Amino acid sequence: MSNTENITLYAAQESPYPERVRLALEEAGAKYNIIWIDLMEKPDWYEKKVYPNVAKVPLLVYGGPELHPDEAPSPDAVKIPESLVILEFLADIFPTAHLLPSDPALRARVRLFYSAVELFLPKGFIGFCYVGAPLQTLLAALDDFQALLPPTGFAVGEWSIADAAAMPILNRLFLCLRDGFGTIAPEALREASDIVESPRYTRLHKYIEDNLARPNVKKVWDEVS
Repeated sequence: MSNTENITLYAAQESPYPERVRLALEEAGAKYNIIWIDLMEKPDWYEKKVYPNVAKVPLLVYGGPELHPDEAPSPDAVKIPESLVILEFLADIFPTAHLLPSDPALRARVRLFYSAVELFLPKGFIGFCYVGAPLQTLLAALDDFQALLPPTGFAVGEWSIADAAAMPILNRLFLCLRDGFGTIAPEALREASDIVESPRYTRLHKYIEDNLARPNVKKVWDEVS
């Protein structure tokens, strides 16, 4: 496949999962088009013409003519759902971007990292911020995540799609703790903020700081936050 094909990403501002894909696209220096989907009022055309029976985001369309809202992708285009699958695809079509390490052992570590992240980080974030799960649910998720990190640097050394998988969820979690959106009671929010800002999570904060120091990571987060 040529990486000069048209790329269209169907995304939603409020979801961390399309942001994963945007991070990889930006780090690859890819030219792409975004079609924004309102998840609260999904347009009928998205399910009928683009992603039948599912209509989730993200969806990446690779190939075919440039797309606009209310248009169906070309039958010749490749349609790829699921953020982690898309990240792997982008690593394959943009090899010079080094979204995955060249070393097979490090590539395996990337996949183990984002598989572990998927098991507990969304559950901790969504559970605490939106469905009233106890604070310990969140803290356990953050403890588990922090334990995955090496002493310094990114998830497996150089920046990779492992970091793209984690950062959108972490950014939204800290936004939740700062602004109090979701269903958190004020006293629970204060307690959570005090603990998460404590030395217990020094390594986590440095990891986030290092990611946000990357221009593409900061750019994407600034656009959606």
